[in-house]
Amino acid sequence: MLNDEMKETLVQTALAVRQWVYVPYSNYPVGAALLSKSGRIYDGVNIENAAYPMTICAERTAIFKAVSEGEREFEAIAVVTRDGGSPCGACRQVMAEFGLETVVLIANESGEVVWETTVEELLPGAFLPSNLQGSK
Repeated sequence: MLNDEMKETLVQTALAVRQWVYVPYSNYPVGAALLSKSGRIYDGVNIENAAYPMTICAERTAIFKAVSEGEREFEAIAVVTRDGGSPCGACRQVMAEFGLETVVLIANESGEVVWETTVEELLPGAFLPSNLQGSK
């Protein structure tokens, strides 16, 4: 399912949705496009807030949209920023919750993929649901 054409679709979707960002503080628009194992694409943008901790990143927006519609397994996520910036730690942890093998495509605003990796490579030693097994 994840071939070159689909990768391009994900990057172009993430690039296109950046028009919907709400970034009055950072002026750093981020778009994301998440491919579920069912084949559906969920998009997301970053949404800032004057109380900075309430801000949500594009990656988490896309993942939470997908999860809220019953998806739990993901194939890939494309993240587009002005300069090919990498997902933050919180986004990496949320991605890890749903699969270390998920492919991560990081692209700049020209649509050029500057890094193709996996969640596992982005977050080595991730804290996973299995870490909670048997704890009280």
